[in-house]
Amino acid sequence: MSEGRGTDAEPDEHDRSAGPIRIALVDDQELFREGIRVIVDAQPDMSVVGTAPDGAAGVELVDAKEPDVVLMDIRMPELDGVEATRQILRAERMARRAHLVRVIVLTTFDLDERAAVAIRAGASGFLLKEATPAQLVDAIRTVHAGNAVLAPRDLNVLLDGRFREARTLPSAFNELTERERSVFDAVARGASNAEVGAALFMSESTVKTHVGTILRKLSLRDRVQVVVFAYEHGLM
Repeated sequence: MSEGRGTDAEPDEHDRSAGPIRIALVDDQELFREGIRVIVDAQPDMSVVGTAPDGAAGVELVDAKEPDVVLMDIRMPELDGVEATRQILRAERMARRAHLVRVIVLTTFDLDERAAVAIRAGASGFLLKEATPAQLVDAIRTVHAGNAVLAPRDLNVLLDGRFREARTLPSAFNELTERERSVFDAVARGASNAEVGAALFMSESTVKTHVGTILRKLSLRDRVQVVVFAYEHGLM
């Protein structure tokens, strides 16, 4: 279900260095919310800091509690999970927070087209509501580490054809060194740090440094956004 491991994550100055992973739940079904709360709170490294019954309340909850990870139902009345994700991850909101927040959208449909829209809006992947408790907590840890919660091939299927007109490349992309562009290409195709290192003959720590530099230069949050950037700008 999840792609990548915590060892592939890039260091992030916004992440909390200690304490449990703080999680917010946003879903219009109370029974589902409470079931997820029980599973999450049973983990020694996780804590639910709040729940919300709709997208609008979810945005307010994130602003108030600043969780590390948000589990966001994608289909809700009033404000759905896609728009709530977009609002939560807007640059001006992100700038006001002391810590980075990542979003996992929850859906009942495999390769849901709306999940692709949420990923483009900044979500770090999606998870089926029928996922097992083990898959759920693994997804939370994976996203918290800065990785995606779906395989690159599935991400490619979701994004394929959605960006028919490539956007103009920002000038920041031209600031990448030749080595950084090689790393960028590999990450955009779903390679792990170990795979990038093996292909480009560099250590994993060096790969991590390059990936961190790429994220900073392009103002991207994580590896998922590297893939989205590549599709949006016709680089795949």
